[in-house]
Amino acid sequence: MPTITYLPDNKSVEAEAGETILQTSLRLGIPHTHVCGGNARCSTCRVIILDGLENCSQRNSREQALANRLRFSPQIRLACQTLITGDVTLRRLVLDAEDVELTSQLTPDRTPIAAGKEQKIAILFADIRKFTAFSESLPPYDVIHVLNRYFDQMGKVINRNGGYIDNYMGDGLMALFGVDQPQQATLRAVRAGLGMLEAVEQLRAYLENIYAMSFQIGIGVHYGEVVLGSIGAKDARRMTAIGDAVNLASRIEQANKEYGTQLLVSEHAYAEIRQHTRVGREFADAALRGKSGRYRLYDIVGVDS
Repeated sequence: MPTITYLPDNKSVEAEAGETILQTSLRLGIPHTHVCGGNARCSTCRVIILDGLENCSQRNSREQALANRLRFSPQIRLACQTLITGDVTLRRLVLDAEDVELTSQLTPDRTPIAAGKEQKIAILFADIRKFTAFSESLPPYDVIHVLNRYFDQMGKVINRNGGYIDNYMGDGLMALFGVDQPQQATLRAVRAGLGMLEAVEQLRAYLENIYAMSFQIGIGVHYGEVVLGSIGAKDARRMTAIGDAVNLASRIEQANKEYGTQLLVSEHAYAEIRQHTRVGREFADAALRGKSGRYRLYDIVGVDS
C-alpha cells in the first residue's frame, strides 16, 4: 500500500486503495481541515506535496477550477480530491494545537456545530429609512430605546414566521428562514416582511406621540444558496450565512430607495411564492448597486391567507 508521510508530525500511514488524502486523514484521526465537507468548494484541505508529486492523481475539473482561481502551484493539491498511487510526503494546513482546536467541530461544551454546509434558504434584510436624520435630534439614550423597541417588535414577527435574526447592523437587520425548517421558507420570509411593515405602522403612533416624528423601513428578500457555518472566536462562535445570495438580498433591500417600494423580492424568491402573493409592480431591468448585470424584482403588496 502507498504511504503518506505527514509533516510536521513526521507521521507515516498507509493509504487504502481508492481513498483520497483527506479520507485517509479522517480514517486515521489525523486533524485535517475540510470546511466544505470534501466537495472542492473551498481550499481549506489543501496540502503541499513535498515529495512524490508524480504519485498523485491528476487534478480533476473541480480541483483545477479552484487551482486556477487561487493560482495554486502544481505542488498545492486539494486533499479531498487527490488520490495517490505511491509514497508521498506532504504538509497540511493544520499545523499546531490551536489550529486543531479551531477546526474542531465541537463547541467548548462538546456540542456539535456546523463547520460549513451549503443550503438554500430565504434571506431577509430590513433597514430603517433616514434613521440618521431621525436620531440626530434625540438624546443617545432615546435612540437606543427606540432601536430596542423596534428590534423587539421585528424579532417577534420574524420568530412568529419561523425565522430568526442572524445579525444587527446599526439600524438594519438580517434574518434567515429555512435553516432548520426548509418548507415554505420564502413564503414565511415574505409573510414576516409584510408583518414587519404592519408593526412599523403600529409603532408610528407611539413615535409621533413621543417624538413628533417617525420612520419607515425597506425590506429585501432573496432565496438562494449560502454557506451556513459557525464563525468567530472559538469560545463565542455563532451560526451565520455567507455567500453571494446574502449580498444580493442586501442590495435588493437598498433598491427600495430607488423604486419607492417597501418590500422587494428577487426573481428566485418570487418563483417560490408566485401562487401565494400579490404584486404591485414588477421591475424587469433593475440595476443593483455593487452588482453587475440586470435583475428582475417584484414589489410584494400582500399574500393570500
